[in-house]
Amino acid sequence: MAVIWALLFDTLLGDPRVKIHPVALIGSLIAWLERIFYRSAAGKKEQFLAGMVLSIIVLLAVYDIVYAVMLGISYIDNAYVSYAAEGFILFWTICPRSLAQAANEIRHYLLHHRLRIARAKVGWIVGRDTEKLSEGEVVRATVETVAENTIDGILSPLFFFALGGAPLAACYRAANTLDSMIGYKNDKYLYFGRFAARLDDVLNYIPARIGALLYILMAALLRYDWKGAWRIVRRDASKHPSPNGGYAEAAVAGALGIRLGGYNSYFGKVSFRAYMGDPRHELGPGHIRQAVHLMYAVALSAAALTAWCCWQVA
Repeated sequence: MAVIWALLFDTLLGDPRVKIHPVALIGSLIAWLERIFYRSAAGKKEQFLAGMVLSIIVLLAVYDIVYAVMLGISYIDNAYVSYAAEGFILFWTICPRSLAQAANEIRHYLLHHRLRIARAKVGWIVGRDTEKLSEGEVVRATVETVAENTIDGILSPLFFFALGGAPLAACYRAANTLDSMIGYKNDKYLYFGRFAARLDDVLNYIPARIGALLYILMAALLRYDWKGAWRIVRRDASKHPSPNGGYAEAAVAGALGIRLGGYNSYFGKVSFRAYMGDPRHELGPGHIRQAVHLMYAVALSAAALTAWCCWQVA
């Protein structure tokens, strides 16, 4: 029931951009603790330990707060209120509507030949430089983001909700936020953010592989190339620099008959990421629509699976 509430909230509200959004509050807590714990003059070991302590404090704080909220709501002794509250907490850990909206907005501008605006919009959802991207590269960046965020923005929160309810789902969202804020391989965060980055890899390990299987199944249901998705996952998923990022991307690439990966520019520095899939079709705006359809199908199937698991436990 809580999963249904979460999907209902997401459908009606999307991802409201408000200062009191729980993820924004978690981000503020991380930034505040970073000012306390980070010391540029510290050694590698000291920076790693400081980052680990910061991460543990954030995770414990988020888990305990959500657990306390759910415990307080349980005293109301009303199952519907409890389900709605738990669903609301789960809602802010997932992002299918906002992910689809961002992708569809980029597709809209591409269809209306407004490439400059599409470049700017895709720059809001990816970390690479976007000012000089071609139409095909804008499509590639968008499809890659939709595929990757299906895991950490939908499947992983649902996975941990199935394991430990709203507190564990919120704890996962905190870990993912830690990775997005301090889990970078640059001079500042290489050691300070290493614990957060490795934790995010560990937490997404199983959901990423479940996601690949769901993508293959949904490709068959939607009459895409599920055999190609299966083949490309087996061939290319492990080539991704992330231990988890390649599974959804490879599945989408195989299902749609396109090639993802390639050359990206980050702050003016060009790097190459292994190709995912074969370029049987030229990348175009229609592939964004197809990627969003697959994302929603995977999200709904994962939600149904989560609800079934919760029902079995109950």
